[in-house]
Amino acid sequence: MDLKRGVIPITELKVHTKEILRRVSQTGEPVLITQNGHSAVLIVDVAAYQKQSDKLRLLEAIARGEKEILEGKGISHEGVHKKTVGW
Repeated sequence: MDLKRGVIPITELKVHTKEILRRVSQTGEPVLITQNGHSAVLIVDVAAYQKQSDKLRLLEAIARGEKEILEGKGISHEGVHKKTVGW
């Protein structure tokens, strides 16, 4: 995701809204909207946002799991096997 290529002022968004939305939807590349020379909002394709959100949730779960292991709170593979299979 190269935000430098997709930076446009809000006035351009006002004039070319349909074209900008079509471009974001077709390419999956976000567009950063500036207002008064400063970053204001990011327009992102829904599918790309969902994919990014899913990745973030997975990484957070992995980080939680690693923290629990370091704190001695995890259950070993053998322990899970015993609980589920019973031997």
